[in-house]
Amino acid sequence: MPDTVIKPKNRTKTKVERPRLHKVILVNDDFTPREFVVTVLKAEFRMTDDQAYKVMLVAHQRGVCVVAVFARDIAETKATRATDAGRAKGYPLLFTTEPEE
Repeated sequence: MPDTVIKPKNRTKTKVERPRLHKVILVNDDFTPREFVVTVLKAEFRMTDDQAYKVMLVAHQRGVCVVAVFARDIAETKATRATDAGRAKGYPLLFTTEPEE
């Protein structure tokens, strides 16, 4: 009688982690007109007039404001495009990104 060893099949499930999210941050400056900042926020981040004005005002009062949270590639692209829009008009408008905690 042959010795048969039956091994149970182990299935390993791979956990797929969600990509780490990044914040897009508006940095206040004293030279870019408020109306232009609102226009950029509406165009690049698809905000309403009211939302864009509130974000701009928070950045003006506190120095910085989190605009939105996206996956890293999207956040960097939107921040770059918004900053470039300001540079094209000659303003020092700055959007940065950082990982969300």
